[in-house]
Amino acid sequence: MHSALHLSTHRGAIMKPNSQALKHKLSHDTETEFGGTLGAICIPIFLPLTVLFLICVSQSHEASVLHWPPPLPSADQLWDPLAPKLLLGWIALHALLYMMPIGKVSEGLVLRDGTRLKYPINGFHGLCISGVLLMLLLALGAPLGYLFELLLPVAVCAIGVSFLLSIYLYIRSFWAPLHALALGGNTGNPLYDFFIGRELNPRIGNFDLKYFCELRPGLIGWVVINLGMLMKEVELRGSPSLAMILVNCFQLLYVADALWNEEAVLTTMDIVHDGFGFMLVFGDLAWVPFTYGLQAAFLVMHPQTLSLLKAAAIIALNGVGYYIFRKSNSQKNQFRRDPTHPSVARLETIATATGKRLLVSGWWGLVRHPNYLGDLLMALAWSLPCGFSHILPYFYVIYFTVLLIHREARDERQCRAKYGLAWDTYCRRVPYRIFPYIY
Repeated sequence: MHSALHLSTHRGAIMKPNSQALKHKLSHDTETEFGGTLGAICIPIFLPLTVLFLICVSQSHEASVLHWPPPLPSADQLWDPLAPKLLLGWIALHALLYMMPIGKVSEGLVLRDGTRLKYPINGFHGLCISGVLLMLLLALGAPLGYLFELLLPVAVCAIGVSFLLSIYLYIRSFWAPLHALALGGNTGNPLYDFFIGRELNPRIGNFDLKYFCELRPGLIGWVVINLGMLMKEVELRGSPSLAMILVNCFQLLYVADALWNEEAVLTTMDIVHDGFGFMLVFGDLAWVPFTYGLQAAFLVMHPQTLSLLKAAAIIALNGVGYYIFRKSNSQKNQFRRDPTHPSVARLETIATATGKRLLVSGWWGLVRHPNYLGDLLMALAWSLPCGFSHILPYFYVIYFTVLLIHREARDERQCRAKYGLAWDTYCRRVPYRIFPYIY
């Protein structure tokens, strides 16, 4: 999600590229990821089905991912006329908040044509305004717990919107200038390019579609869905359980942190490297809000009792994970902004042929991705309140481990290509990738 690359990706002044040379580079940049054409066919089919399957399982009494045949929903369960109104209204609300002149405006990294795009840093304001509106709705008696029943039809609508937006992005990319295309999303294979994304920063005027989707409707929607699950538990049992409160608080902290540090997303792989295609659209609008919060949906139907001692241990684990995650990211971001700052000036570094330096001490001397380590510790803490009777609540931590190992491998390839011998030296100095003494 918002885990960032820890190496500086800032570039110096870049001359406007020769169009013929750029066209040659785009047409010959044929290295594919995520299984190439096969992945581009299978992922858009099976991941949406996975989302619907996980929601159905979480709401079933058995909650068994191994039960076969799985619980199949009826047509009535898949569709509710209220669902598209809620989803489109939610997206429209956050589009309006995105365009409001609140918060500061930051510049992204230098693009291939030598320009920098400007981005509004107001996602945290959007979260706070959303919170006020939700509290107002609850005070007026709005049945927020009904989100539990609407979870499946809203997910169906989110998947539909993901496909429609991805089609629009693919078609419009053919009118984009060459320098605006993502290097990895222009293989000439329409299935793969649709999946991975052809255009790097598609915009309607100053409205950046990728940046908007990255941290706004889906991420804040995840918190709203969690709150809906908590209110459903209140309807069923009179009060929320300690397990439900912990899951809501942990994940709210994670989302609030992402939005408070929104500026850091401008240097992540998603923004800097990946085109905006189905992979990111579906991930932002459907995968994140409907699978990252499975623990809360699970707890509605499968309440858990937590002792204060167990709760304290889980809180401590989440605290340790958050501390590692935030401190390592803050150290990285400070080093990027000002390598002479007292907090990072004494850290050991390795010079590279690009003129940039690689951190080889501090958090980044422990493992190559300490922020990923903190991320995974938090992920485990989100699942533990659900007990050990079912594997479903642990889907996120299992999936996220696979995702971050894959993401680390992608980062490794890019850094080795960019930094060459300096990266090899760094890897010898810091041999462990994510888990100290393990991996």
